[in-house]
Amino acid sequence: MATVIFYEKPGCINNTKQKLLLQAAGHQLEVHNLLTETWTPEALRPFFGDLPVTAWFNYTAPLIKSGEVDPKMLDESAALTLMVQYPLLIRRPLMQVDDRYSVGFDQAEINAWIGLQPLGVIQKETVASLRNQDLQSCPRQS
Repeated sequence: MATVIFYEKPGCINNTKQKLLLQAAGHQLEVHNLLTETWTPEALRPFFGDLPVTAWFNYTAPLIKSGEVDPKMLDESAALTLMVQYPLLIRRPLMQVDDRYSVGFDQAEINAWIGLQPLGVIQKETVASLRNQDLQSCPRQS
């Protein structure tokens, strides 16, 4: 089992479900508030790996929905600068296990990385109810 450093938006419905899946698989979570963390471009950049800049963003963030920020128009440096200033722009969750980082919650990728198999009967029921849900998109979108 892994110790997962998990950066969330407190109160986010999907972050809560994501944490349940990780805990049901026996992982220990070290949970941090993504919005109050003191980010720097250097600290934030490893979470995005080889993903294109457009995949780094939370498309339900008010600045994106209003059209004030267009991720397609940003290079890496500009994107990181904006995310440090406005953490709501950051796609969630951010996770770190040892020296590996990730963004978002692709269940297949996370299962291959650290495992998402439930440990007990109750966990299996919890996981079964969450398996087919979209845990990446915000359910509060209008």
